[in-house]
Amino acid sequence: MVKYNDTRLSHTFMALSDATRRAILARLADGDALVTELASPFDMSLPAVSKHLGILERAGLIQRKKDGRIRRCQLDAAPLKEAADWISYYKEFWEARLDSLAQYLDDINKKENTDGTR
Repeated sequence: MVKYNDTRLSHTFMALSDATRRAILARLADGDALVTELASPFDMSLPAVSKHLGILERAGLIQRKKDGRIRRCQLDAAPLKEAADWISYYKEFWEARLDSLAQYLDDINKKENTDGTR
């Protein structure tokens, strides 16, 4: 198995566990945005959105840049790649297991059909 930075991976999955944060990331996938633009679709205060942004920033999923009084956010998808690689490893593991089970059941079915039992 590939070695991963457990702390960063944990922060990534924790950040992705919230629908608001996933929506923010989806918006940032379309391009950089101001904090106020990111906050506008949500029925929550600007400080609450800022807390979500802090979690995303600690996970390394976004970068916040300050230009005077304006704060702009940018997506950093590198941690998502690491999470996708981690998931992919287990996907391959389970697919192999399920393929083995399917083959086993197929063999049993063929044996029952050749033995004349059902």
